[in-house]
This record gives sequence, structure tokens and C-alpha cells, in this order.
Amino acid sequence: MTARLLIVGPQGSGKGTQGVRIAQAFLVPAISTGDVFRANISEGTELGRQVQAIIEAGNLVPDALTSEVVRDRLAQDDAAAGFLLDGYPRNLAQVADLDAFLDARGETLDAVIELDVAREESIARLTKRAEEQGRTDDTADVIAHRLSIYESETAPILGVYRERGIVDAIDGVGTLDEITERILVALIARGLSPEA
Repeated sequence: MTARLLIVGPQGSGKGTQGVRIAQAFLVPAISTGDVFRANISEGTELGRQVQAIIEAGNLVPDALTSEVVRDRLAQDDAAAGFLLDGYPRNLAQVADLDAFLDARGETLDAVIELDVAREESIARLTKRAEEQGRTDDTADVIAHRLSIYESETAPILGVYRERGIVDAIDGVGTLDEITERILVALIARGLSPEA
């Protein structure tokens, strides 16, 4: 069974961790734009150098560049039977890009998982992560800036997907297993069955 999923939530909501878990349950690739960008940065590619300067300033990678990377990734064989997107689309222009790409393949998203976490909780988690991982891009100012961008640009995409009736709002506070279980229950209720 195919499952084309999107996980959305503010930075620090745990969407990366939950995205990997849900993708594993459905035997589809978890496609995180952040991971793709970080891999390019660590490998010193041309894309990596472009992206690093943008990220270090606390800004988001331009839509055209992000959409190109995602289209390339979704065209790979392992995404043919489904995927879980994390970090894309992050604004209304990218929703239109993704719709056009999927329409051309006769596909649609099956479900959008919204991880609901309060701003204060996100900030606390990101601050702790920055300390533990030594992430220079997670300063207090950059974190606040990113959350503001999420609230103004990304949160509105949920309105589009709610109109389509495919959003499942999930309480993102609890143990990892509790949150994973909440997501799986919601997806199963939509008729999507985990493979693993």
C-alpha cells in the first residue's frame, strides 16, 4: 500500500524524529529537506556552500532551490511507492509546486500530520538540542526568528490541507512512543495501514 505523507510542526516539535519512525512503519523514505541540505554542507558541494550562508543568517533556502531538490528526490525509485516529507512544503508557493509535481504523476498526498507543540516548548527543546549537539545555527535569536517564520509562512499551508480534509492534528507532547502511537492511530483511521 502506498502512503504519501507530510509531517508539519514548528522547529523543535520532534517532527524529524517522528517522521523517521512513521516512514519506517510504512516502509517509505523519510525525505527531510534539512537533512538533504546538511549532507550537502558537510560534503562541501556547491549547493552546500549556497545553503550554509543562507542558514547561518537564520534565513530559509529559496523556494526554487528547495523545490528542485525535492522533485529530484521524489523522482528516485525508493519514493515510487510513497514517501514522508519533512520540511517541505513550508509555504504556499511550495504547496503549489508540490501539487503540480504530484498532479503530473496522478498522485495526491494521503495525509498531513500536524505536530502541535507550544512555542515555549519548542524554544526549550531547541535550546537544549543546541547545547547537546553544539549546533552554531541554534542561537536564541535564530530560534525565535525561525519560529516567527514558521508561524507566518508555514502554518498557513495547514489551512489549504484542512480544506482538503487531510490534516490530523497530533499532540506533540509526551514520550516518543506515545506520540508515534497517536500518529499511527490517526493514519490507520484514514485507512492507511503500516507495513512494518
